[in-house]
Order: sequence, then C-alpha cells, then structure tokens
Amino acid sequence: MTQASLDRTDPVQSALVLHPDRGARDVLRHAEARLAEAVGLAEALDLDVRQAMLVPLRAATPATLLGSGKVDEVRKLVEADGFDVVVVDDALTPVQQRNLERAWKAKVIDRSGLILEIFARRARTREGRLQVELARLEYERSRLVRTWTHLERQRGGFGVMGGPGETQIETDRRLLADKIKRLKRELAEVRRTRSLARQARGRTPFPTIALVGYTNAGKSTLFNRLTDAHVVAQDMLFATLDPTLRRLDLPGGRPAVLSDTVGFISDLPHELVEAFRATLEEVREADIILHVRDIATAESEAEAADVRAVLGELGAGETSGQILLEVWNKIDLVDPDARVFLTARAERDRGGSVAVSAVTGEGCERLLERLAGLVDSGPLLTIHLPASDGEGLAWLYRHGRVLERSDGEGDEITLKARLDLAALGRFESLRPQAVTAAAAE
Repeated sequence: MTQASLDRTDPVQSALVLHPDRGARDVLRHAEARLAEAVGLAEALDLDVRQAMLVPLRAATPATLLGSGKVDEVRKLVEADGFDVVVVDDALTPVQQRNLERAWKAKVIDRSGLILEIFARRARTREGRLQVELARLEYERSRLVRTWTHLERQRGGFGVMGGPGETQIETDRRLLADKIKRLKRELAEVRRTRSLARQARGRTPFPTIALVGYTNAGKSTLFNRLTDAHVVAQDMLFATLDPTLRRLDLPGGRPAVLSDTVGFISDLPHELVEAFRATLEEVREADIILHVRDIATAESEAEAADVRAVLGELGAGETSGQILLEVWNKIDLVDPDARVFLTARAERDRGGSVAVSAVTGEGCERLLERLAGLVDSGPLLTIHLPASDGEGLAWLYRHGRVLERSDGEGDEITLKARLDLAALGRFESLRPQAVTAAAAE
C-alpha cells in the first residue's frame, strides 16, 4: 500500500474525519449525513475517530483540494491533538494526497482508499481477495508519484530486475502492471467458473433472486431471516463482502436460489465496481432483484438513487428486463403512524414494494408470497399422476409451484400447479400423458 495505507497490525490510530461540503453537489443527501457515513467508514476500519467536521468547499484547489487557509487550520488541529490519520471524504489526486501529508505530517486517506482498505480486511474467500487486490493495485498505480526520495534513484541491471538506467518508479510501475495482468487472468478463470455454475443452475429451473442495496440496509439480516442461514449480519458498513447463495423455499413448495451480495455506497470507487464485476454478475443474471432499502433513515431516497445508479452501471435492473422489487426494511424502527402509512403505501404500489422488518419478521411472509407470485409466470395446469408416481410428484414440487392437491378415491392424484415454459417442456417429455390429460380439460 501507499504511504497513506493503514496496516491491520497497527495499534488503534486516532483519526480526524473531514467532509468537504460542496453545497449543491448532492441535493438528495445532507452534508451532515455524508459526514456521519464517513465516520462510519472510518470506524469500520477500526480507527478511533476523535473529531469530525464539515469543510466548506466552494472550489477545489488543484494542489490540495482544500484552500490554503483551511489546510493551515487543519494542520494546527493535527499538531494540537496528535491525530495519526486524516480521512478526507472525497477523491484526492495523488498530488493532493502527497501535498496534504506533507502539510499535516500525518497519514492522509481519501474515500476510495478508505473503502479499499475496508474491503481488503473483510474479504474472506479467494475470489474476494483477488478482486480486492486487483482494485487496490489499480488504485495504487495512480498513486505512484514521486512521494519518496528513493523513487528518484536510478538503477542498473538486467532481466526482470530492470534495464540500465531504469528508475525505481518505473520498476514499481512495471511490477504493478505484471501483478495486475496476473490477477486479471485469475479473475477471468473465476468468471468462467461462475458462468459454468450458473449454467448448471439453469439446467434445474430454479428461479434466482439477488439481494442488493445500500451498505448496512439489512440485506444479510433479511437473507438470514428468509433462508434460516447464519451469514454475518452486523450494524456495520460493508459487513458482507463475499457473495453467499442459499436455497429459499417459497410458499407452495417451489424452491429458489437467493444470493446475498456486497452493499453499494455513494461514490463507490470505479476500481471496485470493475474488480467486483465477476461477483456482481450474479445480480445481472438474476431473475428477480430485491432492492433492500433502509426505510428508517432520512437518506433512504438518496441511497436508493445510488443503488439504481450502480445497477445501471452493471447493466442490471428493470431497464435490462429484470423484475425489481423494493423491500422497505427496518419498519420496526419508525414510529407507529409512519409504519401504518408505509405499509399501506407499499400495498398501493401495485406489487413494486413490500414493507418488512428483517429483525422481527414483520412483513416477511407477505414478501415470500409476493416472490412466489413473481416466479409463477407459467400457465396454470391441472395435472393427473398415479399415486405411485412419487418421483413425478417430487419433481413437480421441486420445479413448479403446486397450488392445490386432491387425492382421488382410486390411485390417481390431481394437482393444480404452475410451471414456467422451460419446466413445462421438461415435464412434457417426462410425463406426456399427464400433460395431455391436463391440456384436454
């Protein structure tokens, strides 16, 4: 990492968090809320945030982002309180980062670097670590300015150690480029493996449902509630990084595949979006996207806009023909009158939203019913099976939605069920007589 990176083995470091307030830059989100989010990001990195402040910013200064007066004011704060790290909740150019570090004599980390550090610590799977490492190296490549004096030295040599006269910075850039190429090759293999896994799931026509949402909206808590899983769910930004897939049993017996994904955030570093594209393909390939919103926060609309923007960048969502259902989570945290209003509003939304509490379970049964209705896109069929055909009966429950079952006096079972077109085609080949009898009615 760069000079501004934070080693996970370091003791707890004191931090000053600054949010440059650009005024009308973000009409949906209050500056105080953005500052609070920046504090949450710093705390997620185990920094001891001792002070946080808004910094008015009328126009960016090329050399330091902030004006000279504000830079001097912050310098005095850092000297007086001995802050180890200054977090600037904005994008800093390499030159700006270097100049601020020299002025404040402290580590400086911008928003992108902060998020990358969090991801680097939280990734657990090999795929997650590869993606974070690629994003980090892409970010680092732009940071290779002449920050240290050793970068100005020239060195001789041959082979992989650098040619005659190659500067240290050139060597570092070349080594970074080689690592990036290697990681991209490995991630291409990961993408191929995921594609094969999706094809395998496609051969068993289970609908796929992806949870997306702003970080800390409660996706993992809802995932655990719906699937009885034990995914880590904490009141912390980016508690989930590595994707998790579980079976979800919908009402009527039809199973689906539910995936929990990394949370989105405003100004998500482009390097992370690119690096996590392999993981986020699960979202793009899903039949249904559940957009989980923290409806209890005043920033809910702004956060929803950020999520829709990332979905658009991924080529996912309603514009791509996918079904998108908003889940208004955390209604247990709003006052009773607002809860009644939100629930009624969701009901009037013609199926576009459902109000739930992932913690208490309120509204989750209604959500499952809505999902069952969304995946039931096929025709309603009446199917006759011999009572001895346990295999055919089990197949229908696995691949369709059985709405009604009637056991006759003889050895025949009559079922009313829905099958999508792919499942119907397979069932016709397996049990042609049953389907013919159903079509004849």
